[in-house]
Amino acid sequence: MLDLRYVVDHLEPVRARLARRGGAYGPLLEEIAGFAAERRTAIIESERIARELNDATAAMAKIADKKSPDFAAAREKNRALGDQRKVFELQQAQAEASIAERLQSLPNEPDDSAPDGLDEEHNVEVKRWGTVPTMDFAPKDHYDLGVALGILDFERAVKLSGPRFAVLWGQGALLERALISFMLDMHTREHGYTELCTPYLVKDSALFGTGNLPKFADQLFRIATSDERTYDLYLIPTAEVPVTNLHADEILADEQLPRKYTAFTPCFRAEAGAAGRDTKGMIRQHQFDKIELVRLERPEDSDAAHETLTRHAEQVLERLGLHYRRVLLCAGDMGFSAKKTYDIEVWLPGQQKFREISSCSNFGDFQARRAGLKYRPADDGKGKAKPRLLHTINGSALAVGRTLVAVLEQYQQADGSVIVPEALRPYCGGLERITPRR
Repeated sequence: MLDLRYVVDHLEPVRARLARRGGAYGPLLEEIAGFAAERRTAIIESERIARELNDATAAMAKIADKKSPDFAAAREKNRALGDQRKVFELQQAQAEASIAERLQSLPNEPDDSAPDGLDEEHNVEVKRWGTVPTMDFAPKDHYDLGVALGILDFERAVKLSGPRFAVLWGQGALLERALISFMLDMHTREHGYTELCTPYLVKDSALFGTGNLPKFADQLFRIATSDERTYDLYLIPTAEVPVTNLHADEILADEQLPRKYTAFTPCFRAEAGAAGRDTKGMIRQHQFDKIELVRLERPEDSDAAHETLTRHAEQVLERLGLHYRRVLLCAGDMGFSAKKTYDIEVWLPGQQKFREISSCSNFGDFQARRAGLKYRPADDGKGKAKPRLLHTINGSALAVGRTLVAVLEQYQQADGSVIVPEALRPYCGGLERITPRR
């Protein structure tokens, strides 16, 4: 969430930066400025009346005869002043509620380095790694490959849960588990992330903290309130939600930074409005596995941390030998909470195109302000430093199902078999090749 004082004091620059996202945020900004003025007036009047009330109370205390008309008049004046103060306090509260409602609907400001543009056509390719796999046959997509190999079952998944689910059989399930263990080992043993195992159900406050609520309520699976609790729970759309909120409303010490976390979780997304887009296969599912990286950083370190986290995600693909590219998203194509985003896109021979496999974003203090994520800087010799908002960075490293898809498609052979990347073989009991099930 953006800072109210910053928005009001820099209304025109904020308007210009948000316009780069393509939304019509001008009316919201004007309303925020209007309610901020009402709030300021209410505070000033409330404080003025408070001073009058203090003076009147002191004067009333000096009246010796508590039954005199003067005392009764003074008491009536105090009562009237108290009622007036309550009116302005109510006006302040109403203005603050109106401001909060509108502020939480504003997205983050795009970073100056984000290219101009409103859709993926204006994203900028930053780098490529590897080369397109050479195949002397027409490559198949993962759907046909997996079904022919007997490792992907979509028909039975529909019977169990409906469309956009999959059942992995045998070596397919083994490959999924191998990818999970491989990624976690890389991030914990080589990159120094602390592994977490978090709940898969969270309160709405956690989803608000990361910016998923209220804007993306239709993308979430909600578990209705039961007799045992007074709040709703939601299935997590990504591990970003519980991990980022792990230190919500805490003040970390400077020496505790940075915090570097990784977590494997299943992820659940309603994908409302996505009908017809990648509904066949494993690209866009209601339930999928993901390894997430989350960093809590000092503001001055967040840009470098964003680059480092993105490299950690890329190195997974490099270790697996998968051709990919990095793309810098334009202002209009970034997520609601992000100020700068790199998408990592892996090559899928079956589709003859790059497809997103990770999104790595720097959110600045946007999520931290919503979730109450703070730290206390080290003592600078001038006294105890005041708490500051942290910066949050996160990215998929990687989306496991899409990585499995990329392995199947980039390592497919003319006879319908799939070579297992060398990096995964120790996690697959030495398995070198997946062959069609007889």
